[in-house]
Amino acid sequence: MKIVIVGGTGLIGAKVSEKLRLLGHQVIVASPSTGINALTGEGLTDAMENAEVVVDLSNSASPEENTAITFFQTAGRNLVAAEKAAGVKHHLLLSIVGTDRAQYIGYLRAKKEQEDIIKQSGIPYTIIRATQFHEHVTTLIAVQSDDQYVHVSTVDYQPIAAEDVAALVTQLALETPKNSTVEIAGPERAPMNEFVSRYLAGKGGEKSVKANDENKYMFFDIPKSLLVPQGDFYPGAIRFDDWMNG
Repeated sequence: MKIVIVGGTGLIGAKVSEKLRLLGHQVIVASPSTGINALTGEGLTDAMENAEVVVDLSNSASPEENTAITFFQTAGRNLVAAEKAAGVKHHLLLSIVGTDRAQYIGYLRAKKEQEDIIKQSGIPYTIIRATQFHEHVTTLIAVQSDDQYVHVSTVDYQPIAAEDVAALVTQLALETPKNSTVEIAGPERAPMNEFVSRYLAGKGGEKSVKANDENKYMFFDIPKSLLVPQGDFYPGAIRFDDWMNG
């Protein structure tokens, strides 16, 4: 089966592409570096020819609101037009847990617009909302540190390994379209500060965690349970400590 991976050179895209190739599928990696650009439309017509599935892992160059909205609106519409012309049978989109519950955050508003474009396209679809990745913990530490402490909220947290995200994206891309939104998350839920403390202890970090109840993530005030699934979800298999020590 021919499958187009939009954003196929990124962290998740490279893993999904490899997994699908190992399963015997014809994989087209769509990114500006391969001459296939969802934002400009370059190369989309040829890439979509005879494709049955499109896996959309695309991302804007910046999380800044206007940049993100422009990217997801334009790329989404370009993809829908090319997929309709080619008769694509399944569009799978990777999004973020909590997207619809914090629309005051510009990037999440942009992701919601991306989701809505696919929902309204008439193309059979599956939207996967993932929790934050294990791999994001280093960014969290960098952003929320001062000279002595890493300031981390006690908000609910349930991160998932990128390898598990790729495995679940691969699985769901090959299944019948859900025509709905599903959520994926890691196997452990705990306050965010506990995960960061475990990471610093395991990696020998010089700073320590200073926990707070401010319900902040990076620069944003958020609901306490924004970053975790609200109901049923597909669980990842890789526990945080196993990922950290792997």
